Amino acid sequence: MKKILVLLLLGLLFFTCKTEKPEIELPSPTKTKYANDTLVLNSEVYYDKVLGALVGSAIGDAMGASTEMWHRKSIQLKYGYIKGLTPAVREQSPEGTWDHNLMAGATTDDTRWKYLMVKYLETYPNELSAANFATFITTYYEQLTQDLAQENILKNTDFLDDQIEKIDWIKEWARVALAYQTDRDTYQEAQHRFYGGEMSCAGQLYTPMFGLVAENPSEAYEIAYNHALFDIGYAKDISALVSAMTHMALRTTDMDSILNTTTFVDPKGYQDSRLVGRIAYAIVDGAQKNIANIRELVLIDSLIAKDSIILKVPLGFEGSKKDWVRQEMVYQLLEKDERSIAFHSAEIWQILVSGLEFGEGDFLRTIQFIVNYGRDNDTVAAVAGMIMGAKDGFSNLPKEIREEVLRVNKENFGIDLEALAVELTAHGVNPKYD
Repeated sequence: MKKILVLLLLGLLFFTCKTEKPEIELPSPTKTKYANDTLVLNSEVYYDKVLGALVGSAIGDAMGASTEMWHRKSIQLKYGYIKGLTPAVREQSPEGTWDHNLMAGATTDDTRWKYLMVKYLETYPNELSAANFATFITTYYEQLTQDLAQENILKNTDFLDDQIEKIDWIKEWARVALAYQTDRDTYQEAQHRFYGGEMSCAGQLYTPMFGLVAENPSEAYEIAYNHALFDIGYAKDISALVSAMTHMALRTTDMDSILNTTTFVDPKGYQDSRLVGRIAYAIVDGAQKNIANIRELVLIDSLIAKDSIILKVPLGFEGSKKDWVRQEMVYQLLEKDERSIAFHSAEIWQILVSGLEFGEGDFLRTIQFIVNYGRDNDTVAAVAGMIMGAKDGFSNLPKEIREEVLRVNKENFGIDLEALAVELTAHGVNPKYD
């Protein structure tokens, strides 16, 4: 009998243990907190950083304006190594300068977009959305076309030329914005023929501005992504990233932290893409590894002999011959990845992150690296200048250059960067958006 009772108890214990399995659940990882931390700056520091971003961007634009789309060898023949502002000796164009042969400090559409963005933020201070942005652009286009009906056109043909130049600049953008307000199919058709249907850097011209008014890096990314109406594919991710990086520059002077935005800010999950991953991150990672490897190279003096034509140091370059060899090696790696057009979004991004990495946090060194490489150098330098300007603040930008760019843009272009900074900071760092 005892034996039977023992067996029954053992059986009961077995079935009880079998039905009451312990549940094991390991917690999932959470994203790093800094991506959602609220930015806190006092008004004086915030204004200095906003003005630094606007002026820094204009400096980059102005330093590249005279050699936009040039090859670096042509730059060296004409200017040696560009270290500061040079006269914009070039023909006027809708995307470039709106007049022929302008003085040093002249800027292009990159700075005009910053002006427009302040006006957009003023128009919709609490309602930042793709729909309102499209309306803002089409309203501006409509205003320009209505100005053509003014009576003084018959008396002043120069006025007509000026208006046509402005319309030519914005009409590609207006076509997409108008289509966005129509229906999805019309919008997609217009979007895919924007500037020939190429993956252009359109968003990067204006999205960094959202980084100046967002509350945190993730919000800066989201606002910019929603406003990237003209981008296709991973160009939208890149346009959103330059906004998040600009915001990070308000928070820190550490370049690693700014570049690491690409690693830690990914609200849309680009890194989860099968087979491909996140292209923007891969470009940053590749640029950092290439530059790190080049810095570690032990260069033999015989390779940089004085009579070497290929490795001749351009006039005005202030580093050593070995410094120039290293910089030229980075240039050659960039050249290997050139796209069919110089304003391809990925090419702009690759040159940008290479310049930020190579410049090691120094404003002028970064901008000089970008400008002297050539290609669409004014756009890349304008984006870099905004990030670096937000990091350093206006008070730490090179004094002579910053004052000249302020003066020329105010007196010759009607763009008062100081006034724009006042208007922008009035919105604070946390606007509401859709």
